[in-house]
Amino acid sequence: MLLAGLALGVAVAVGAGAVYGLTGFGRNPPQTAACGPALSLARKIAPLSRGEVAAVAAADTPRSLRELAFSDGAGAPKTLADWQGRTVLLNLWATWCVPCRKEMPALDALQRSLGGPGFEVVAVNVDTRNPDKPRAWLKEVGIEGLAYYADPSGKLMRELGVFGLPTTVLVDPSGCTVATLAGPAEWASPDALALVRAALAR
Repeated sequence: MLLAGLALGVAVAVGAGAVYGLTGFGRNPPQTAACGPALSLARKIAPLSRGEVAAVAAADTPRSLRELAFSDGAGAPKTLADWQGRTVLLNLWATWCVPCRKEMPALDALQRSLGGPGFEVVAVNVDTRNPDKPRAWLKEVGIEGLAYYADPSGKLMRELGVFGLPTTVLVDPSGCTVATLAGPAEWASPDALALVRAALAR
């Protein structure tokens, strides 16, 4: 009976887009030379994973994500290497994911607050059907501070080992993981702003 109840709970959560997880970050060995600074930064910001961002997990084995590929709003290919020298908050989202939709205004506010030459929120839509739907939804709810990026192939989720949305990865200027979050957060909160500002401090 207990197992049946658990299975039902998981099924309901999946249907609501509320099961979160990351499996891919431990599979590859850390890029020791390139990602050494990311490990130091991860240790620096770890104490700031609290309050609204308490579920943010600092990386203990940073890996390079420079080759992660997706497309921009015009359909042109992009990789995280295109953000060399900038800190990135990479967010994977979909219109069918209720927590993603709830989180998006806060990501937009974060971009408006801290976005600039040294930082960008890169929100990548991973809807696999009806490519016009995500753009229409963003316009409908007034999300105007975020540039549009997409990966309808699902490859990005597979490469990251993501099995739930939203998923967010803080990436340093060399393209290495600093921290990850499986699930939503209030990215416009003082807790989140303090964490991101600490990551940007040189």
